[in-house]
Amino acid sequence: MKRTFFIPFIAALLGGGIVVAVIAAFGDLGGTGKSVTTVQAAPIAPSNASQQSTGLTPHDIYVKDAPGVVFVTSTIVQKTESPFNLFGGGESQRQGQATGSGIVIDQNGTILTNYHVVENAIKVTVSLEKGKTVNAQVIGKDPSNDLAVLRIHPDGLALHPLTLGNSSGAQVGDPVLAIGNPFDLERTLTTGVISALQRQITAPNGFAINNVLQTDAPINPGNSGGPLLDASGRVIGINSQIETGGSGGGSVGIGFAVPIDTAKAEISQLEKGGTVRGAYIGLTSLTIDGSLSALNLPVKSGALVQSVQKGTPAEKAGIKGGTVSGSTEGGQVAVGGDIIVTVDGKAVNSSEDLSNDISAKKPGDTVAVGLLRGNGKGGYEHKSLSVKLASRPSSVPNASTPEG
Repeated sequence: MKRTFFIPFIAALLGGGIVVAVIAAFGDLGGTGKSVTTVQAAPIAPSNASQQSTGLTPHDIYVKDAPGVVFVTSTIVQKTESPFNLFGGGESQRQGQATGSGIVIDQNGTILTNYHVVENAIKVTVSLEKGKTVNAQVIGKDPSNDLAVLRIHPDGLALHPLTLGNSSGAQVGDPVLAIGNPFDLERTLTTGVISALQRQITAPNGFAINNVLQTDAPINPGNSGGPLLDASGRVIGINSQIETGGSGGGSVGIGFAVPIDTAKAEISQLEKGGTVRGAYIGLTSLTIDGSLSALNLPVKSGALVQSVQKGTPAEKAGIKGGTVSGSTEGGQVAVGGDIIVTVDGKAVNSSEDLSNDISAKKPGDTVAVGLLRGNGKGGYEHKSLSVKLASRPSSVPNASTPEG
């Protein structure tokens, strides 16, 4: 089973004389030893014929863009239960530091990073080129897409905003570069390619992030919030998570970046402050494919509704989840629920399709959900339900898997 870890920080929690090193999802990354950054001398040309090669080497891009990558340090507070209180209520607080990366996006001091880099922070500082460190304010956040916007006072600072590109034009095989602060090694450059497109990862609050870019450019704890760059040095993604492939916490060459198009769609809203919440329908579903053939479903593709949360748009619209357990190749699943096959007339072939369709909407939008429902006589009937979407809650309620 795939094990994906956030790459937020290297943190030290201080309390009671104990120092605990927290790396990624508490994985042991081991010692870093001596680090060497190697760059290739030849220009890297994009495989996408629609992109014009600029003839820039990785070194050229590093010189141009590294000053626009900042070192983010968050002072965080974590609450823990004291093991010395036998009667409960022994909650204590530990304060520590989390480090990550950020991207300068304008001369006003606006910085784009991952939400999990500054989650629960009581203080945030930003280190710029040449060691200049200033206080930063978290002005906007979107936990569902793992994005946050910081603001620093620009007076007296030499800021170097990076150019935001377009992630929609990325193709598998395109060369990419990552600049960040892995293991507190400031402004480290790594290179690779786009390994896959349209991946899906889980946000800190349990919701799915769609259209994610996969890369083999090595990224590690501390790279979070830093840029994934194309061959012209434009930002096409925000490095967010890694696949460890085992019990460790280091990169094995599979990293994930939130697409820059997702960030650009809401930067203006994030800059206005507060928390951005996406559209929400309130159900969990399972992709219908060959693994569910034993259920004898009426379609070979679609989203089989597993559960519907109370008080959500899905429940109010009358969408029904499974009520009995069925056995499949992958184990037990809930059966008897609705099968969603369209949203606003567009075919839904998988749970990912359903999540993408809902994510593309805004809270308050009304969508037409086409579905198949058992008629109690061994057959199915088509239904179309009107669903008014709500704002996402702060976390996925009563579910262990991402939902829409």
